[in-house]
Amino acid sequence: MPFRLVTLNLNGIRSAANKGLLAWAETVGADCMGVQEVKAQAADVAGRFEVLAGMQGHFHFAEKKGYSGVGLYARKKPSEVIVGLGHAEFDAEGRYVEARFDNARRRLSIISCYFPSGSSGEERQAAKFRFLDVVYPHLVALKAEGREFILVGDVNIAHKEIDLKNWKGNQKNSGFLPEERAWMTRLLEEAGLVDVFRTLNPHPEQYTWWSNRGQAWAKNVGWRLDYHLATPGIAAKARREHIYLEQRFSDHAPLVIDYDFTL
Repeated sequence: MPFRLVTLNLNGIRSAANKGLLAWAETVGADCMGVQEVKAQAADVAGRFEVLAGMQGHFHFAEKKGYSGVGLYARKKPSEVIVGLGHAEFDAEGRYVEARFDNARRRLSIISCYFPSGSSGEERQAAKFRFLDVVYPHLVALKAEGREFILVGDVNIAHKEIDLKNWKGNQKNSGFLPEERAWMTRLLEEAGLVDVFRTLNPHPEQYTWWSNRGQAWAKNVGWRLDYHLATPGIAAKARREHIYLEQRFSDHAPLVIDYDFTL
């Protein structure tokens, strides 16, 4: 059986649940599911969302209510769960949870991560750049210690022109700034991580997020903001990708990738 890994920005777990998330999760057959923008606290999740389709949830909640927060649901019990990056500013925002599945054969992590959005103004864009400066060496260090990992999440960056519909009009907008795109290029080319979806699907008009403005969804005026970023060894085991578009649980679509390994 392949290892099926899903990522989805929920834009609020309670909102997504009201739109059919729980029933869909029962049908998708995921082994792990990374979720972002949970927009809930531990008390909101307790008794309702700790377990999803038989998968146990592990969470990093933001201190601020109704804001950010990430989760990772896993069918198998991790050997260790790491909550936060060890960086006060971003750990307060609930942006990183890592489940480790280590054994005698390998050291493997599945990470759910929510990168800041800079679209609300210069202050948040500056925070986004600070986050990029923090997360880059963190991922490089994980790889350097011989750990295989797949980071899933809303990276809030469209890497190349193919990754958004209106690239010409967005070159000065957060999410497609030259500096952000250069960071992603550096992550893939210098740090040696792999954009797994793109290794399987080179086609245009493959988007995971659509603005609520205009008729972006209806016209497929989207952005590809949600990723599986993996170390090369585990990335090479990716076999199939699927952006799930049949139902909408949030302004993002679930990204499903099957890998040829088991935990």
